[in-house]
Amino acid sequence: MRVVVDRARCEGHGLCEEAAAQLMHLDDEGELVLDREEVEGADAALAQAAARVCPVAALRVE
Repeated sequence: MRVVVDRARCEGHGLCEEAAAQLMHLDDEGELVLDREEVEGADAALAQAAARVCPVAALRVE
């Protein structure tokens, strides 16, 4: 599976980082950085959880 970020929508709330810190983080400017775009297994479940908690729907897992 692949994690996709809509950077135009992302507002840097950080809820995704809380849900999946091993997959993504906010940098010093508040921009979301994906540590891995391709995920599987337990990491895919974490990525889906991160997408669900995003208040502006800036993440999706394909």
